[in-house]
Amino acid sequence: MKALLGYQTELLTRSQRWLSPLVLYAAFLAVGVQWGEPLLDGLGYTSAALLPVTAWLVRICVNGEPDAARQCSAAAAGPGRVHLASLLTAFLGACLLGAAGTAFAVAASEPYSSEGHVAVPLWPAAGAGLLADLACALLGTAVGALCNRPVMRSAGWAVPSGMLAVLLALVAAGSPANAAVSGLVTGSHSGTVTVPYIPAALSAGAALLAVAFACRQAGRRV
Repeated sequence: MKALLGYQTELLTRSQRWLSPLVLYAAFLAVGVQWGEPLLDGLGYTSAALLPVTAWLVRICVNGEPDAARQCSAAAAGPGRVHLASLLTAFLGACLLGAAGTAFAVAASEPYSSEGHVAVPLWPAAGAGLLADLACALLGTAVGALCNRPVMRSAGWAVPSGMLAVLLALVAAGSPANAAVSGLVTGSHSGTVTVPYIPAALSAGAALLAVAFACRQAGRRV
């Protein structure tokens, strides 16, 4: 698996298609994270912005290899393992972006409640932000796994389905990503740090199921 991850990472970096989601994430941060704003609000925004970026990275990774090359890789290592490596590459890339976004939010924001009266503990807040990043990256990976090849091969279906799924994951009341982000933003009003353990665990479960299903489909359709 290590060799496959290295191969997929090299494909991603050499294609330079990672630049577009990187620029999108940077634009999200530049617009949404203002200098001197409450820390928990900034952390919530960086986590929410990571979900669509992760889904985009997944689409880039699972479609980054020409069909002929994918057939050769699948014959050598197994189609499920190859597809799993592409999904893991996207997820790990999203985690790096999330960590950078959290660091930026911590540096740019003030550790106070939204009313400015209650001090927010910096390191617990940063930890909660990283866990919210993880929840959003996991759910973004799940969306990308289900809304791209081999589950959806047609771009005419995959792209709008992915966009709709990302929107629902962010705004639906029962979404783990929504719960993680809302916990940070709501806690900002009172200066309370809510660590999203449950949303992260639920996102991990959703990602495991989605990735397992996509990898199984990859084995069937090669």
